[in-house]
Amino acid sequence: MTVAIEMGQTTAGAAAAIDLEELLATRLLVQGNSGSGKSHLLRRLLEQSAPWVQQTIIDPEGDFVTLAERFGHLVIDAEDHTERSLQVAGERVRIHRVSTVLNLEGLDAENQMRRAAAFLGGMFEVPRDHWYPMLVVVDEAQLFAPAIAGEVSDEARKLSLGAMTNLMCRGRKRGLAGIIATQRLAKLAKNVAAEASNFLMGRTFLDIDMARAADLLGMERRQAEAFRDLERGQFMALGPALSRRPLGLRIGPTDTQPRNAAPRLMPLPEAALEDARAIILAAPPPETTARPPRRAPSPDLLSQLMAAKPAEPDPESAEPPPSAEQLAERRERLDRILRAILAEPDAGFRAIGVLYQEFVVRCRIEGLGAVVPELTEFRRMLTRARAGLGADMAEDDAWQDVSLRAALLPEDMQGVFMMIARAAKEGWPCPSDAAIARAYGTHSLRRARHLLTYIEEQGLIVCQLDGAGRRTVTLVELAWATAAADPNADDAAAEAGCSSSPP
Repeated sequence: MTVAIEMGQTTAGAAAAIDLEELLATRLLVQGNSGSGKSHLLRRLLEQSAPWVQQTIIDPEGDFVTLAERFGHLVIDAEDHTERSLQVAGERVRIHRVSTVLNLEGLDAENQMRRAAAFLGGMFEVPRDHWYPMLVVVDEAQLFAPAIAGEVSDEARKLSLGAMTNLMCRGRKRGLAGIIATQRLAKLAKNVAAEASNFLMGRTFLDIDMARAADLLGMERRQAEAFRDLERGQFMALGPALSRRPLGLRIGPTDTQPRNAAPRLMPLPEAALEDARAIILAAPPPETTARPPRRAPSPDLLSQLMAAKPAEPDPESAEPPPSAEQLAERRERLDRILRAILAEPDAGFRAIGVLYQEFVVRCRIEGLGAVVPELTEFRRMLTRARAGLGADMAEDDAWQDVSLRAALLPEDMQGVFMMIARAAKEGWPCPSDAAIARAYGTHSLRRARHLLTYIEEQGLIVCQLDGAGRRTVTLVELAWATAAADPNADDAAAEAGCSSSPP
């Protein structure tokens, strides 16, 4: 299944897209002077690919933390954690497949390099079982892979450069697709830049950068001056995931905005000159010899996680285990909370991390804070809920085979398969493209059709169209089949067809 990430339009007005699967195998280099739209390009790419692949952003200026509200990224403020805890966090990010933003704002150059290297190292060294596909975006990459030694120590530079080299040279086999962005190609280490096969080159003015950009795109040196004429948001693209020949494109709009917006012109405040003099030249406050308050030591991430873990109960004072009736009542209450969340209009399109946060808050309000499921269990509950299954139905013997078959699919597709399986078991109309898209968490009907095709290619279902264009889906070997229904039915009709019986 090919996934095309829409980036904007070509200079000819056609849609410009990136082949995501090809990008995961070949890596990307973005170059552009300050103000060329480089960060806007990265934001567009991250937003469009967020539903499809896990992401991590190494963010030296805190520009991308706003992705958390819209797409559920976990923001890690590197200033608050040690290098060791960030290394462990990097490992856990891959194991649990959580999209993250490593915010390095507030750190000096050397500590930015050390903490970024620790985090990248943790992601790189996880066991083979956790080598899931992942986009790793490094903004201002020349800070972490400098071409020449700067003011930082040699140790910090070697750690950071080694982590960046691992990402770009050896990351592909581990599922890590490096996307590096830089203002100056001449300041970026050549062995890091040379591993990219896809290029997006924006506006630049220095001859050495223009010449190097032209070389990477296979353009003649006399054509290099064209990079000076590019407008903000315009880029020249080349690479197997983009175009086989240099192609001009303009990046489309984004859903989120950077926290640090560009300054805008505004009128000066009206103030009399004498008033301004009195304010500006007022006597300074008296100096004090007292020491400033000592800043509390940065909390360690591992300590925070251990503190959040409930203590082992004392055998003598421990309460008796809950009865079967109490467990059933607890499951029903948790299911009811989750159903209420999913009943909200935009719930189907919110990231799992955002849904989990709201679920935890509602559980605490209901007095269930002590029994809130872990994120892994919440994912399974969400899969069942999106399929319209309660905990009691999911435990039924008839669904054990369905659960085993669903486990053959990626986790984010299992809910769609179980929704189709339930419709087939009950003989309900086949879910429409709109219903499948909603269950998958996307507005794109094309993705819904691709998803159905993918599940069929795995040998789990068979899709058929009758003479009227109505679709029937049959589960392989189970002989369950949905009733024929129009795949282009609107969302309301689709939901009515799939929810005619309570879960």
